[in-house]
Amino acid sequence: QVEVAESGGGLVQAGGSLRLSCASSGVATTTNHIGWYRGKRRELVARLSGDGIVNYADSAKGRFTISRDKNMVYLQMNSLTSEDTAVYYCHTEYIYCADMCHTLDAWGQGTLVSVSS
Repeated sequence: QVEVAESGGGLVQAGGSLRLSCASSGVATTTNHIGWYRGKRRELVARLSGDGIVNYADSAKGRFTISRDKNMVYLQMNSLTSEDTAVYYCHTEYIYCADMCHTLDAWGQGTLVSVSS
């Protein structure tokens, strides 16, 4: 199984930047996707598929960049506004195979991003 944990949230001025990090641990046979969500409704911000295909929320396009390196997934956030204030969560969906294959998912605990205007 896989576990993920976020870090990097904090207070930033409008127009500023912040970089969130998601550390993953464990094993997966296949990663379907991994990405960032925010708010109580866990709305999509940015997501990477196992094939490297990127999906962004319209509000994130041109401002946010998701990337992956080894066991880390990053969300670079630029030109932040007060509307970006939220708890950001890292989430992954993956397939784990032993005797049988199962589709599983994992959520991080969240990291708070507060943008002051």
